[in-house]
Amino acid sequence: MTRSMLRRRLAPLAALLALATLAAACAPDDTPGALHVVTIDRPINHVLDRYIERTLDHAEETNARAVLVRVDTPGGELEAMKRVVGRIENAGVPVITWVGPAGAQAVSAGTFVTMAGHVAAMAPNTTIGAATPITATGEDVEGALGRKVTNDTVAFARGVADLHGRNADWAEEAVRDARSATPDEALELNVVDLVAATEAALLEAIEGREVTLIGGSTVELQLATAPRVENEFNPYERVLAIVSDPFIVSLLLLVGMIGLATEFFFAPGSFLPGTAGAIALLLAFLGLGTLLPGETAIALIGLAAALIVLELFIPTGGILGAGAAIALAIAVGIWIGGGGTDVGIQRVLTIVLGTIITITLLVGAFVGVLAVRYLAPTRKPGEDTGRPEGYQ
Repeated sequence: MTRSMLRRRLAPLAALLALATLAAACAPDDTPGALHVVTIDRPINHVLDRYIERTLDHAEETNARAVLVRVDTPGGELEAMKRVVGRIENAGVPVITWVGPAGAQAVSAGTFVTMAGHVAAMAPNTTIGAATPITATGEDVEGALGRKVTNDTVAFARGVADLHGRNADWAEEAVRDARSATPDEALELNVVDLVAATEAALLEAIEGREVTLIGGSTVELQLATAPRVENEFNPYERVLAIVSDPFIVSLLLLVGMIGLATEFFFAPGSFLPGTAGAIALLLAFLGLGTLLPGETAIALIGLAAALIVLELFIPTGGILGAGAAIALAIAVGIWIGGGGTDVGIQRVLTIVLGTIITITLLVGAFVGVLAVRYLAPTRKPGEDTGRPEGYQ
């Protein structure tokens, strides 16, 4: 057996081993009775909302003893914050929020996330508060809309504080007057439950404390011997976070508008600018949160189908086919990444199978186009071709 034959036979085995290794590396830790650790170290938006939802789901499914949420955020989107707070309040396991380490902040929307914990703590040299609603550009919300948003946020803040017996008046002042507090002030005002310099000190201080979950059940915290499970952004959430970055969103919107404008007004029939522009706009809408991941995947599949149909009837040199392949690949990636919380061997194999099917369909369509356009039809001997006899 030659070396080339050996390599060809071993290639599938190597691919399977690589997939198994990838799946093992990506698979979540299902250790029961663990302390799950979650980190909020960025602005609160729909990506972080998905991350919190996924990690709390995982903690509940594995019967975690508790979830520790590290908080260090400048704030974020009001609606995303409300969803995060609601998920923490309705968690089936105790949630401990800790503003830390030293130098961290839980301001604006981060104030409510911290106060939503069954146990709320702060590290020295951290801050909490300044929760007045502002616009995306950092300006005050004026007029009737400003009053409406402020009053709604005040009611929400008081509800979060009342649920755990914390200082609702201070929460209202944090919204109306942008009031802030140091750790010692927050402890004295009953905004948080304790001050702890480190995670170890926090866990030691709350050992044996009883907390009441939303359903009325009481849980005693026993975390001293609990194994730790660190929950980080998975690959899908990292990509979604990049797409959601304001600079990237602006760039995608610009590319999308320029591409469509070029296609329809400056270079009709070039196809490349329009295809790229349509894909860029859909990704921008995904980054903005205008389209949910599932809606974006469906839109991309519809775009890919339209491009394949056009490719069958319009000679574009493969531009539309390539655009369809890219749109389908992105749609499959969104569907796989957004369809579940875990990345195991089954999900990896599903990605591979979906990619193979997609490539097969595209190749089949391409071969069909070639057959229709360039292969001469078969004629029976003696059949009239419309050409003079002897003509070649």
